[in-house]
Amino acid sequence: QADRLLERLLSYRVFVDAAGKMNRDLGDVGGGLLLVPQFTLAADTAKGTRPSLGAAAAPAAGKVLFDYLLTQARAAHDPVAAGQFGAHMLVSLTNDGPVTFWLEVPPAF
Repeated sequence: QADRLLERLLSYRVFVDAAGKMNRDLGDVGGGLLLVPQFTLAADTAKGTRPSLGAAAAPAAGKVLFDYLLTQARAAHDPVAAGQFGAHMLVSLTNDGPVTFWLEVPPAF
């Protein structure tokens, strides 16, 4: 699962080419990768007034998965920066463009 997600992250063509078409990947543009563990993205907000976090991995399993993804990412790409698993973090970024993507891979059972 982590290997497939990393493959998609590194090869996802979201940067524009000379013709203005999204046709370049992270390596093509010499971009960096920032990995931030954020279990709240798995929240189910379909009903009620409090998000359900039942779909998130247990903390121990989530840390193993994140650490694996980070190790693999650093072996495959440079630079890679990361947030700290389980920490309260202030993350700041600037989106360059009017697009945001949510990449998913099927669960491995």
